[in-house]
Amino acid sequence: MIFSEKLPDSDQFFDLFETTGWNTKYELTKDELFLALQNSWFTISVYDKDRLIGFGRIICDGIVHALILDVIIHPERQDEGIGKEVMDKLVEKCKKHKICDIQLFCAKGKKGFYEKLGFEIRPDDGPGMQLEKYW
Repeated sequence: MIFSEKLPDSDQFFDLFETTGWNTKYELTKDELFLALQNSWFTISVYDKDRLIGFGRIICDGIVHALILDVIIHPERQDEGIGKEVMDKLVEKCKKHKICDIQLFCAKGKKGFYEKLGFEIRPDDGPGMQLEKYW
């Protein structure tokens, strides 16, 4: 496996993103999705030869807050430790820059994976809210 901080090819990323089912909700085009990647603070791509099999990214203000997004491992390659390696690299980047607050979006059913890495569920009265796409 090869880990790269270079953005993946837009076609390969779109194909990987489609394996999650998230785009049923978001309805993003390949170009819109790639623009989102370009606006990231840090990305990590995982390749097996030339095939993109994993990805993760951070949006961040560079000082206080970081948000980990789009941690995706191709379904055929899950349970091989690739996701943990991606997360280790994302968290290490934040630690290197002394980011005070690391948050993440967790896909349905993946809570246990992130808890094993030290992430905690926010308390009911804790910070955090969201506004879904209604337009």
